[in-house]
Amino acid sequence: MGLQRPVLALFVGFLIFDLCPSVIGRFVVEKNSLTVASPESIKGTHDSAIGNFGIPQYGGSMAGTVAYPKENRKGCRDFDESGVSFKPKPGSLPTFVLVDRGDCFFTLKVWNAQKAGASAVLVADDTEEALITMDSPEEDGASAKYIENITIPSALIEKSFGEKLKKALNSGEMVNVNLDWREAVPHPDDRVEYELWTNSNDECGYKCDMLMEFLKDFKGAAQILEKGGYTQFTPHYITWYCPQTFTVSKQCRSQCINHGRYCAPDPEQDFSRGYEGKDVVLENLRQLCVFRVANETRKPWIWWDYVTDFQIRCPMKEKKYNKECADEVIRSLGLDVKKIEKCMGDPNADSDNPVLKEEQDAQIGKGSRGDVTILPTLVVNNRQYRGKLEKGAVLKAICAGFEETTEPAVCLSDDVETNECLDNNGGCWQDKAANITACKDTFRGRVCECPLVDGVQFKGDGYTNCQASGIWRCKIHDGGCWHETRDGRTYTGCLQDTDDKCMCPPGFRGDGAKRCEDIDECKEKTACRCPECNCKNTWGSYECTCSGDLLYIRDHDTCISKKTVRSSWAAVWVIVIGLALATGGAYMVYKYRLRSYMDSEIRAIMAQYMPLDSQSEVPNHVDTDHA
Repeated sequence: MGLQRPVLALFVGFLIFDLCPSVIGRFVVEKNSLTVASPESIKGTHDSAIGNFGIPQYGGSMAGTVAYPKENRKGCRDFDESGVSFKPKPGSLPTFVLVDRGDCFFTLKVWNAQKAGASAVLVADDTEEALITMDSPEEDGASAKYIENITIPSALIEKSFGEKLKKALNSGEMVNVNLDWREAVPHPDDRVEYELWTNSNDECGYKCDMLMEFLKDFKGAAQILEKGGYTQFTPHYITWYCPQTFTVSKQCRSQCINHGRYCAPDPEQDFSRGYEGKDVVLENLRQLCVFRVANETRKPWIWWDYVTDFQIRCPMKEKKYNKECADEVIRSLGLDVKKIEKCMGDPNADSDNPVLKEEQDAQIGKGSRGDVTILPTLVVNNRQYRGKLEKGAVLKAICAGFEETTEPAVCLSDDVETNECLDNNGGCWQDKAANITACKDTFRGRVCECPLVDGVQFKGDGYTNCQASGIWRCKIHDGGCWHETRDGRTYTGCLQDTDDKCMCPPGFRGDGAKRCEDIDECKEKTACRCPECNCKNTWGSYECTCSGDLLYIRDHDTCISKKTVRSSWAAVWVIVIGLALATGGAYMVYKYRLRSYMDSEIRAIMAQYMPLDSQSEVPNHVDTDHA
């Protein structure tokens, strides 16, 4: 046992030596912007490197005031010891604690500040160098507990910028800053492409436990996104190759398949017992092939079912991490075991495995994405995620990859986002009476946008004004125009043919939008003007009667005698009856003549085929040439 460790260390050293050139050259530091709003002397925007732990606010931003402690400036001790609190007072901005780099882990600095009430932590570099990524250490039992509970974001800033912040604070100025993660993940369209570099090993300590827990928690959200066509997910697995010099060694033979081409570390870091690295490589390969076969059936989300079921049913601790157990899980999910075996190929062949070769090629960074060197690693829209591997945090990062206003409902769930429209309607226009609002909650915050309601599109700025538009606008709260009901009569200023404008109906005057007043036709003598007329104004109209034996004709605004009306009607009836009789007589004559004509035609036709009673018999004709 004592001899095994040096050999292992030597072997791992060779692996690191072989991989170092690409790792150093291709590691990409993911950044977000930090803007100083005040004081004027340092106002401007600077880069900051997102910490690889905690929960960065992907898709959002956070404003706060900077505090630089007088003691414990590196944040390596508990701030409670000196009675320092960074909790903001009611109504004040959150506190961003500035600490210096050095003497302890980045994670411990952030944890101590979080416990003291900080909303975010800025770590000032102690060296003038390009920004690096603050990572969590290889956890022991003590550090694992607090790292898991870090929930605030953190960022590393350059030494020179940190000095400017300290100088302003020391001179008594208030420093207001804004951390912005809205562009940390590209968001070009309505589909997000993301990949997870993972591992099937469940015996690597805290990070493996964290990964397994994440897969179980995130499975539901991942499958909703994939089934809805909102995302395109791809799993990946890191493998290493064995240096040519060591391919026949016991270490390479136990950790690699395909003659040293694809390797994984020994799960227990002990070559004398338990599972071997090549067992992990084989299961990684199987999980890749499960994804490929499931993808061929257009159900790629089955991968999530397989990996979570395999963790539960086939753990290393129970000695079930093997092909037999894996095949049982595969069959239970309705997948073809033979197809998966064919995809996996021969692990003993002295040749490349197409699936694993593709994985090794994919590890190399392309475009804005660096080499994958950390397990686990999440990549969203070709940008490496930095932060805690936890459902809410990861979902927030994925949702930040959607084009604005195209996010699926899961992105607006309580796990990720709070509904800003619930607070004062987001400051947008609303019609409380009709329960209509222009506030639309999105992942990046509320949008004031005039809505579409029951086929009616509202138009306006969304903040102070929205008006119903189109041919059906009047069915929605009268198109926002004036309307009033009196004595069972309702009038509205919304007229379909007024090109989205409000106009008072006949009988009223006003702007049609806020006000319409009744016109007194009697007083203004615009109706019922004949000498015999008696006018009475009503709301929206008028009533006109005539004196004596007269009848009011509204269309002509005049009074006429009822006798004249009766005479007129009698004349009308005489004309109508006369026309009816004339029409009937003409029809009878037409029928008689048509029948006579048809009879003569029929008789003529029948006479050609048989003698009639009034005709003599027609003699037969004989052909005399052939008598």
